[in-house]
Amino acid sequence: MTPERHQASSDIAAPLIFFFILALHLLTQFLGHIKKRGSQNIELIKLRQEIKQLLKEASSLLVPSTFAKAAKLRRVAAEKEKELLRIQKSQEKDKLWAFDFYLGSLQIVKTCAYFGLIWWFWGVPVAVISRQLLDPFGRLLSWKAGDSTSNQIKVGIIPWLILTSRVSTFLCQKVSSAGHQKS
Repeated sequence: MTPERHQASSDIAAPLIFFFILALHLLTQFLGHIKKRGSQNIELIKLRQEIKQLLKEASSLLVPSTFAKAAKLRRVAAEKEKELLRIQKSQEKDKLWAFDFYLGSLQIVKTCAYFGLIWWFWGVPVAVISRQLLDPFGRLLSWKAGDSTSNQIKVGIIPWLILTSRVSTFLCQKVSSAGHQKS
């Protein structure tokens, strides 16, 4: 590979790796958010509305002659609440299993992606940055990226992955907290 071509590929590699890692972190964050929030089932919504309606009718029957009817409506509402809890628990088990499976699969993909990137860029600089910008941390960031004899520091894949993971985790937290403030 010619030096110009090597320089061009390393200029593109750093941002692409960053956006790839950021996308993986955002996907993990999104799945976690969906898992916490949960989905509303139409059947559960109808059941909740029926329970509210039954309790509303029962509370409107305050006359002693309609006391038996109000008690019956309350018993029916209690039975429906038990049914609602049973349905919610069964759906929650299925949903949690599915989300755990997806999150576990995504963790495996992330691990394979990290190892793949390390294997691909081992000994090749991901980015080349001026020594003045990274003066105290230059040797740390150039780990396993080749020897830098010029006035530029070659950033290695492992420090770059650590840096991009930290930054993308920070950005995901900021996006998540901004989303919670809007809600």
